[in-house]
Amino acid sequence: MGTRITFPEKGNQATGMVPGDLVFVVDEKPHAVFKRKGNDLVVNKRISLLEALIGKTLELVTLDGRKITVPVTDIVRPGHEVVIPDEGMPISKEPGKKGNLRIKFDVKFPSKLTEEQKSDLKRVLGGSY
Repeated sequence: MGTRITFPEKGNQATGMVPGDLVFVVDEKPHAVFKRKGNDLVVNKRISLLEALIGKTLELVTLDGRKITVPVTDIVRPGHEVVIPDEGMPISKEPGKKGNLRIKFDVKFPSKLTEEQKSDLKRVLGGSY
């Protein structure tokens, strides 16, 4: 069930009676990119293992059509999430305030590595992580 909006005493009125309440129920439809969690919006982004290690700049289009740039500079580990304050849904009981935009990551691993690639990784990473 969606958000209920009530306008007290704005409904039908019979002669000599107090008007009833007018009630709207807002039904939310699924979005192709964003999912709603309370007042927050959640988006899943798939990145490569290389991008997870060295960083990436994401370009996102918000629900209201604005383009925002999100630099991801930390190493992205499983469960990593970037939170952008005030880019979520408007908070109905607090005008001017919004929830957050939460970016969750799905890291795409290579399906196979050559012996040379494995050797290069061992040399570069060296077990010091």
